[in-house]
Order: sequence, then structure tokens, then C-alpha cells
Amino acid sequence: MMFALALPALVMVSLGAIDIHQASKVKANLQDALDAAALAAARSKYTDDANLDRIGLAALKANMPAYFKPDSGDTASFKLDGNRIVADARVNVKVIVANIVLPPYGKILDDYLPVGSHSEVLRASRDVEVAMALDITGSMKGQPLIDLKAAATELIGIVVQDQQTPFYSKVALVPYAVGVNLGGYAASARGAIPGPVSISDIQWKTGAAKNISGITRANPAVFSSSNHGFANGDVVWISGIRGMTQMNGRALEIVNKQNNTFQVRVPGQSSAISTSSGYSTYTSGGTIQKCVLSDCSVRVTANNHGYANGAYVWIDKVEGMTDVNKRAFPVSQATTNTFSIGVIAPSYSAYSGNGGVWCTTQGCQAYRFDNASGGKTTYEVSTCVSERTGGQAYTDAAPTASARVGRSYTDPSGNACPAAAVTPLSSTRGTLTDQIDLLEDGGSTAGQIGLAWAWYMISPNFNSLWSGDSQPAAYDPAKTLKVVILMTDGEFNTPFCQDVIAKSATTGSGGAASHINCNATNGNAFGQSVKLCDAMKDQQVVVYTVGFNLGANPSTGGMGIDTAIEVLRDCATSENTHFFNANSGTDLKEAFKSIGRDITRLRIAR
Repeated sequence: MMFALALPALVMVSLGAIDIHQASKVKANLQDALDAAALAAARSKYTDDANLDRIGLAALKANMPAYFKPDSGDTASFKLDGNRIVADARVNVKVIVANIVLPPYGKILDDYLPVGSHSEVLRASRDVEVAMALDITGSMKGQPLIDLKAAATELIGIVVQDQQTPFYSKVALVPYAVGVNLGGYAASARGAIPGPVSISDIQWKTGAAKNISGITRANPAVFSSSNHGFANGDVVWISGIRGMTQMNGRALEIVNKQNNTFQVRVPGQSSAISTSSGYSTYTSGGTIQKCVLSDCSVRVTANNHGYANGAYVWIDKVEGMTDVNKRAFPVSQATTNTFSIGVIAPSYSAYSGNGGVWCTTQGCQAYRFDNASGGKTTYEVSTCVSERTGGQAYTDAAPTASARVGRSYTDPSGNACPAAAVTPLSSTRGTLTDQIDLLEDGGSTAGQIGLAWAWYMISPNFNSLWSGDSQPAAYDPAKTLKVVILMTDGEFNTPFCQDVIAKSATTGSGGAASHINCNATNGNAFGQSVKLCDAMKDQQVVVYTVGFNLGANPSTGGMGIDTAIEVLRDCATSENTHFFNANSGTDLKEAFKSIGRDITRLRIAR
């Protein structure tokens, strides 16, 4: 009986809770929509109430399509009060029972509860420049990258306003993995790479090949080849013999030549080869080809090449004999205009044109270095960049000749420069979202490089790299809000030494053969990141950080800052309001949405 008596009250309370939740949700959405509408009105050129109402109400309806319909009773007003746009709005929220206890309403199942919001925007607003450092490493494969693309796209929709006058809002994109790909901007930031010496010819043979018709099994062996035309001392390459196959694939010297016969010896030996024992009987076939060099190796012609014996060179862009492209070779038998690259090439296609020869020391097109496993590795330079070293390592000083950022030589097959290049500041949503759609996962995590370049994208000191509307404004917080967003899903494991991943790099950054045999010049990536964050915050750059899939209680390591979660907490302008730990795709989207709203609200007075 007591339950029956209490049941109506319990039902009323339950339905009332639903009403309160609905009203609260609408109020929050109304406040967001009114803030955006007030900002749109503030950005317009109008000063009269009628036009301010028109601009503001259009924005409000776009963000709350279920309200502000004809005869709805929903109201909104936008007025200019001094240098502020004062906005008020009220909507009627459909409720079930809430008004039964709120005189003078007192209706049930057919009533509305009014919900209102107020916003004020300084007409003297600020321009906004935002740079997002986005982790696209291998661990982001699949759904995590899909979630990131959705979250970043939503932030762009919030931050980049349709109206770009009198105040603009721009976003730059910095996807990062083993480094940051600068694309066409790389040379200006890291310095130009020395060009090649042009190749005019590549040959290993000369003249026409001659057919072999017989080889005696004797001491010495006598070759038969009608009108062969060889001279004593010529070095030849023998191939295609059937039966006496021991003669195939050898560079041998002609001796005791006659018009139709000759003998051969191993270069440097005094006696002709004997086939009387250990050799099979010749049955048929075979050709003999004169070589251009004494060991039948490939000779490259590149006038005034400047390389000495023992040096290594990088060859590329050769047509025809493409087998030599993108490879490092030792120089031998060098003359002023030619040298050998030490390979025998009877199976290579004939050279047909073009090609170049580059140096292989640090700063060249390719870098041959001592790797951390005790061997040698050669990697070609990419359009990615690594850390800046020296006195400007943690500043945003212009990338002049004395303050270049680092080059990047990494494993093209296992830890390649990401395909997605940076996108400088842009107010075109389509451009930004198209670039986000192109992001692909892969590679290790150089978060310190992504963070540095997010700063550089909004730094006026880097204006020489960008052009037109992509150039950041001067540092003046009263006029321009500058924001960096750092997102990562893991530990920063890829510091550099001499433009190559350092020996001290940690797990996940590739094997020892891909690391140079020296420790990171700037120390570990965590320490570098904190110094960069401190420096940009000194310039009043607002820093937001987002951890993704780091776990609900990620480890904090040992002494000091040596984990991703610690870096993110320390880098954020405020750990309480500017750091987000997202452990699902939904969390990530909400984090980016909150950041976008906060950036927009930084220009709202109350």
C-alpha cells in the first residue's frame, strides 16, 4: 500500500529528472550556439541591430535547426553595446512533468520549459592561428587513424569560421612520424643538397661479342673463334659456354692470340689456363666480349667528377642501365673523367642516357655512415627534417644558414618519411580537410619534431618559408591568439644524431643497422619536448595536449619526465584545462571538440 501511494511521486520524480536532463542539454547547446552566433555577428561589418540580428540569427539557426522556427516562440537578439555584441536567446524545451510544480504553468504532458542563454563578445576580437601536430605513426593503423581524422576535421569546422573579416581564423597541419615532411619547403629549412655531376656514359664492354666454336681440353687450353679481332692483353668476359661451364662468368686476359684462336690467363698470372684436369669437355656455344676496364667492372664517365679512389658515390636517374640507380658504390680506377664502381654487369641493360653522381657524406644526397651494429649503412636524404641542434635548438629563430633544422636520413623501406607533408596556415576548410583525408600511418614516433614544427608554423620568424596568407602574424597576444595542439598515442622513441636516428633511440624506432653509431645530440625526445613547450609558452603560445589510447592510468616512468603522459601534462598550458587523456575514438573527438570550443571562447568576454 505504501509503495502504491508513493508510486505517483516516484514516477513524477523520474520524469522530472528526464525533463531536467533535457533542459540542461539544450541549455548547453544553446550556449555554444549563441557564443558562435555572437562571434559571427561581431565579425560582421554591421552596427545596426537589424543586420546584427540577421547575421546572428542565421548562425544560431544553423547550429540549432530544431529551434527558432516560425511560431515557435523562440527568441534571440543581438545588439551592439559600445565595443561588445550582447546576445540573448530563449528557446522553449518540450517537457513532460517539470512545469507541474513550476507556477504559473501547472500543466502536464503538454508544456514547454523556457531555457535562456546570454553571451557577450568583444567586437575588438583577435585573429586565431592554430597548428596541430598529429601523430600518424604505425601504431595509429586502422580505427585510431580514422578516429583522429574525424576529430581533427571537427575541430577545423569549429575553429575556421566562414567569415574571415575583419578577423581571420587559420589552421596549419603538422602530421609527424619518424620526422616531419616539409615537401617543397625542405631546402629552405634544412639547406640545399649539393647537386650531382652529370653522367655522360656507363659501359663495361666495348665492340661486338664474338662466338666461341671450340675449347681444347689441354694445357694450355686453346679457344677457337673465327676472326675474333682481339689483341694480347685485352681483358674479356666469357659466358654462355655449354659443357666446359667452368669458363663462364670470368674476366680473363687474351694471350698468344692468332687470327682464329687465342689462349687466356687470369689477369696477373704468367701462364695460360690449363683445362687438362678439373674441367668438363666443351660441347658448344659461348661468347667472348671485350671489357673496357681490366676487371670487366662498370666504368662511369662523368667529366671532372672530382672523386678519388676509395670514396663512395651515390648514383641515380640513369636510364637504360637502371640497376645502378639509388645505390652507393666505391670509386676505383679513377681518372679525371671516369671511374669504376666495382660491379660486373653482363646482365644489366645497356646505358641509354642521363644520370648523376652525388657525394655520400653528411649533407649530401645520400649519407653512408657507421651504424650501431658495427657495419655501414647508406640512406638517401628525404624531404623530412629532424631536430635543430646548437644554440637555436629550442628557439623559433629563422632557419638561416647558421640555424638550419636537421636533415633526415632514414630507412626508406622500414621507417620512411611520411608521405603527408605539412599544410601551412590556411582558412580554407576544404584544403585542410582534404589533407587530413590523405593521412596514412607508418613509422616511429619523433614527437619532439612534430611539436617543434607546430610552433614554427605559427612563428613569425619562419615567415621566409611560407607565402601570402600562410605567413603567421607577429607575436602580439592582444591581436593574435596563437595555439599549438600536440596529439600522440605513444612514447617519443626517435631522437637523432648527425641527421640519422640515434644509437640511443628506444624500442620501436628500427634496428641497430638503421641507427647511427652515436647518441642523440639533443638528448632524449621527452626532454627536448619539454624545453620546446617552455619556450613557446614564454611567447604566450597556448598549448593543448591530447594523449590517445595511453590507458586510464598510464605509467609515469622513473625520475624526471620520461613518458608521453608526463610530457603531455607538463607541456599543456594548464594540466587541468589544456590536457586531455582520450581512451577511445569518442573521447578523442570530444577532446578535439572541447579544444575547438575553448579556442573560440577565448575571444568571448562573458
